[in-house]
Amino acid sequence: MHKLNLEVSPHRAVSAVRLMRIEFGGAFADLLNEKGKGSGDNEMGYVERTLGFRTRDLDDRDLRLVTEIVGGTIRWRRYLDHLIGSLCHDERMFRSMEPLLLQILRIGFYEIVKLNMPPYAVVDENVKLAKVALRPGAGNMVNGILRKLVLVKENNSLPLPKLEGDSRAQARALATLYSHPVWMVRRWTKYLGQEEAIQLMMWNNSDPSFSLRANAAKGITRDDLVMQLNSLKVPHEVSLHLDDFVRVKIGLQNVIRAGLLKEGLCSVQDESAGISHCLNAYLGSKKLPYLIKV
Repeated sequence: MHKLNLEVSPHRAVSAVRLMRIEFGGAFADLLNEKGKGSGDNEMGYVERTLGFRTRDLDDRDLRLVTEIVGGTIRWRRYLDHLIGSLCHDERMFRSMEPLLLQILRIGFYEIVKLNMPPYAVVDENVKLAKVALRPGAGNMVNGILRKLVLVKENNSLPLPKLEGDSRAQARALATLYSHPVWMVRRWTKYLGQEEAIQLMMWNNSDPSFSLRANAAKGITRDDLVMQLNSLKVPHEVSLHLDDFVRVKIGLQNVIRAGLLKEGLCSVQDESAGISHCLNAYLGSKKLPYLIKV
């Protein structure tokens, strides 16, 4: 068994390992959120094998940070990689960067640029992670690149592409700015226009929320579910469209621990699954080819 390391930030260590598993191991982010057990293996075992040390167990705050960092880094990866590549000495340095080092940099860039976390803390913690998980030289590289990022961000001079040139050039720029595939940007721009396409990409990059559906089969109403969430101090808002749905952005761990899902009082379900209740009766038993997310 590897030595327990109490100096390295545990949520950053776990985030880096999850990102490695998602990119190279085919894991899915949503299956790794319940303390990593959705994949069927112990999370800390992966941390030990990947980083060469153990961290302390994650508390609720750590779990929330891991979910935020992993999900956000995945959503903004194209954007983050552009920034990282621009602040490296040359493109070859970025292209040949070892995977774990790149994940650590992505985490640091996301924390500084998108989460607006205190730069000094982000730099210090990610440098420490790189030094312990890799080697001192890797920590020095992380230190240099993150400090460059802090400087250009403070000067409002992030190296981002300009929206100019022909439609192809603008699509490439938008793909970087909003972290979407170029082909998708071109298609959306063609059919929706540039402004609508930008709005759609912004929505696509917004923080996801979970929807809980009250189990009417057990006599549970949405008001009953709201009372339960209030008692658990879970922030929520009722759906604007469906009578038995409640939206939750944070606090799902409290819902799970309280047994609401296990007891069948509610289920985690996207609101699109409830749209059928809003459709007119003339649809009969026909199934829609797809549903649009509410």
